[in-house]
Amino acid sequence: MRTVYVNGEYLPETEAKVSIFDRGFLMADGVYEVTSVLGGKLIDFDGHAVRLERSLRALEMASPVTKDALLEIHRELVRLNGIDEGMIYLQITRGAPGDRDFAFPDPGRTPATVVLFTQNKPGLANNPVAKKGIKIISIDDIRWGRRDIKTVQLLYPSMGKMMAKKAGADDAWMVEDGFVTEGTSNNAYIVKGNKIITRGLSHDILHGITRAAVLRFAREAQMEVEERNFTLEEAREADEAFVTSASTFVMPVVEIDSARIGTGAPGRVAPRLREIYLEESLKTAI
Repeated sequence: MRTVYVNGEYLPETEAKVSIFDRGFLMADGVYEVTSVLGGKLIDFDGHAVRLERSLRALEMASPVTKDALLEIHRELVRLNGIDEGMIYLQITRGAPGDRDFAFPDPGRTPATVVLFTQNKPGLANNPVAKKGIKIISIDDIRWGRRDIKTVQLLYPSMGKMMAKKAGADDAWMVEDGFVTEGTSNNAYIVKGNKIITRGLSHDILHGITRAAVLRFAREAQMEVEERNFTLEEAREADEAFVTSASTFVMPVVEIDSARIGTGAPGRVAPRLREIYLEESLKTAI
């Protein structure tokens, strides 16, 4: 049985409770982060903490916990649950101000709800799927306009993953005005002529922490990176494709809408980026 964290207490997961009037439950009024754990250490914790603050500000939510306190909570959960490889999920909602109401109270007037729990994922770094790559489908992107805020509004991404599953694929890329925005829970990339192409940062996509690290490592390795919109047709004609996220790191994509990408197997760039990312991120893990 896992030990989880709820509003200042470490509890058995069966004893963890939040109010039925919590706005995260009623309105999806909350934000979240997922931090990977490798070798019992946190990967890119600082980046996740910075993005968390950004999401809270965007929703006019007061930060209920300091970065240092969050770090200690993460570390304590890793210790209590004996996590060597896995993830820590953090969610902060606006709390339960009283009865259900569309209008929310002024920032800081209602205590936020802070929840964290671990997910044990042995073999996360050496995921065999990365050796063969994943298959994806394309779906229309019909989400709200502020995708850069990491909110708990995940119904459509969840539906997208189910669409992929029903189609015999692993995941989905979302498309808007003919251009790929991102995956259901990851950032999307193609490789053409040794150039890595990915959509630039804006309100249209999540500002991925793994994305930022991977692009930095790619440039340091003298790889060419171009941040711009790309179409599904470009993706189908690419030499390679891949996704990045905190849970998959760098994952090759070998098929889009049943069309083979490149040779239909992971190419040279994505596996090398995965190798570099894991190597470099472990050096700075805390």
